[in-house]
Amino acid sequence: MKEVIAVVRINMMNQTKQALTDCGIDAFFAHEAHGRGKGFASREVLAGAEQGYEEAASLLGEKGKLYPKRIVTVVVEDSRVDCVVETIINTNQTGLAGDGKVYVLPLSDAVRLRTGESGKKAIT
Repeated sequence: MKEVIAVVRINMMNQTKQALTDCGIDAFFAHEAHGRGKGFASREVLAGAEQGYEEAASLLGEKGKLYPKRIVTVVVEDSRVDCVVETIINTNQTGLAGDGKVYVLPLSDAVRLRTGESGKKAIT
């Protein structure tokens, strides 16, 4: 089993949900989050600064600014990992800074609380 964690733009969440469902992934979690990558400004701020908006220009280089994101967590069998990762990338990749990240972690076990089933049975 693997846990796939994706950090995506807030405005891409509906497309991501639909794409995962289309891929056959019906069970996942989505969490609200705030964060930033290596860059210090969003593309909207950069575009505003380029257009001459003083408010946007004043935000450039603001190191403490955190941007709203969504974290999507999916637990799948090893054989489904590639489908999930490719689906998330294909749905969220714009080629611009801030597209997000995907992390794949090993998961030793899972237990369904209702039935006590564990392992593969708990996630299928």
